[in-house]
Amino acid sequence: MQIPEYYNPVARDIAQALIDGFDKHYRLFRDCNRQAKALFERGDWQGVQQAIRDRIQFYDERVVETVARLHGEFHADLLDDEIWQQAKLYFIGLLTNHKQPELAETFFNSVFTRMLHRDYFNNDFIFIRPAISTEYIESDPPSYRSYYPASSSLRRVMRQIIADMGWNRPFVRLRRDLALVLQYANDFFAGAWPHAEANLQIQVLSSPFYRNKTAYIFGKVINGGLSYPFAIPILHDAGGGLYLDTVLLEPWRIGVLFSFSRAYFLVDMEVPSGYVQFLRGMLPGKTKAELYTMLGLQKQGKNTFYRDFMQHLQHSNDQFIIAPGIRGLVMLVFTLPSYPYVFKLIKDVFGGPKEIDRDTVKQKYRLVKRHDRVGRMSDTLEFSNVAFPRQRFTAELLEELRSLAPSMMEEGEDSIIIRHLYIERRMKPLNIYLMNCDEQEKERVIRDYGLAIKELAAANIFPGDMLFKNFGVTRYGRVIFYDYDEIEYLTDCHFRQIPEAPNPEMEMSGEVWYPVARNDVFPEEFATFLLGDPLVRKTFLHYHRDLLTPAFWQQRQQRIRDGYMEDFYPYPEEMRFVHALARRQARPPRRAAGQN
Repeated sequence: MQIPEYYNPVARDIAQALIDGFDKHYRLFRDCNRQAKALFERGDWQGVQQAIRDRIQFYDERVVETVARLHGEFHADLLDDEIWQQAKLYFIGLLTNHKQPELAETFFNSVFTRMLHRDYFNNDFIFIRPAISTEYIESDPPSYRSYYPASSSLRRVMRQIIADMGWNRPFVRLRRDLALVLQYANDFFAGAWPHAEANLQIQVLSSPFYRNKTAYIFGKVINGGLSYPFAIPILHDAGGGLYLDTVLLEPWRIGVLFSFSRAYFLVDMEVPSGYVQFLRGMLPGKTKAELYTMLGLQKQGKNTFYRDFMQHLQHSNDQFIIAPGIRGLVMLVFTLPSYPYVFKLIKDVFGGPKEIDRDTVKQKYRLVKRHDRVGRMSDTLEFSNVAFPRQRFTAELLEELRSLAPSMMEEGEDSIIIRHLYIERRMKPLNIYLMNCDEQEKERVIRDYGLAIKELAAANIFPGDMLFKNFGVTRYGRVIFYDYDEIEYLTDCHFRQIPEAPNPEMEMSGEVWYPVARNDVFPEEFATFLLGDPLVRKTFLHYHRDLLTPAFWQQRQQRIRDGYMEDFYPYPEEMRFVHALARRQARPPRRAAGQN
């Protein structure tokens, strides 16, 4: 960018207004995250969920405020291009010693694109690439602490790590829990601990991570040229005391905590890029976009995702195609085979007996964004006015867009612009997965399908349409729900038994002989649509027969109305220390030497 010879003071004031807007946003964001500690200590689980929901709105509220200020104070719609170019230069200068420069650049883009036409979305006006490096930004306190087991015992170091988290509630069995952490680590290394190198240290992120009813400690052991990540979840017992629930040592299990199917973390960070860099060292398979998103910085996640996507397009040449599987009635879905995501847009006209409209579908997706996804609902990135290279679209996909969603697309000579778009991680549709797996895997995945529905119900979510095509299987083999156009709060549904027919003729006619209201649900009907395959039917009835009864759903509704929040563990139940102790106690006592 050419630096103008004359700097306009209006440009400087605009830059300062933009910084003010962002700083206010991040101050409120951190205040919300700091509250998580007190909410966790009080056991205020509803408060934790409310904080996560409230925080999602902060960013857009500050963007709207800043846009209004720029229009009110500077008549932004009347300013010429040179003013905006100078404002960007001033803004870069204000970021030199900023603790969150990458987030501030994204905020600048959000405000700018809210005000001006997309023709201005080029490098002279917005941040296409980062202008300020996020490397080596100092934080107070530092993003992570280091501990040295060589100068103390490993158990003592672990006790100090727990103490440094600063919780004001006592641990009820810390000595025993730490012994179990060391036992699990010993089992992980098969009893052969690595030789302690000169640089042996344990690095731990300074702030705990909070989500649902759990606090997490994230860290890694550095020994020589190797790094061993770990995560420790902390829970409340019935009396409000704290305990360590387990320790996760396998990187892929820790990665599941940052899955797109779970709610965002609450964590206090002065320098978020420092946390992202540390976590990427633990979880190299996670992208920056995924980590920023899971830290509650969804806009930064979107921005980083889009940059990664543009980079991928430049280094690939395959074409966008209609996504494999049964076509949806509401959403048109396409994908790029070389990229692990799907792109979804709402059709202009819905197929079948759909009694919803575009705004209702958007509301359903917003509901999922704000709700606790309990590891069973896919998160989505929502975009507007996304430009795709026209030559990368197959003729079949272009025809489908023109016929099913013409209002959602704009065709240029070299580009296709999608006006509103959802992007999700690509999964194998469950109906296709079931057709291509062996009997043992089919039994496992049907059992997990039923568990997914039950966990959603416990979180006050009724999927609406429970057909297999609306669920997917992740790379970790978990069943995830991803089609939200019929989703409802469980407590808004009316679960009923089908009444007996007044006579055999009416029962055989196939006509409904009873009144049906909009939110009436008849669980026994699920079997008709889901259980045609004999093995699927046998497995489902063995594990989840209760899903076919109104009583199951009514009991879940009552628990929710009573204010009870279920426990959800993003790791297998058998890994919990409480089960390890139960197994140990169940073992027969050893006989003394020589005892008959």
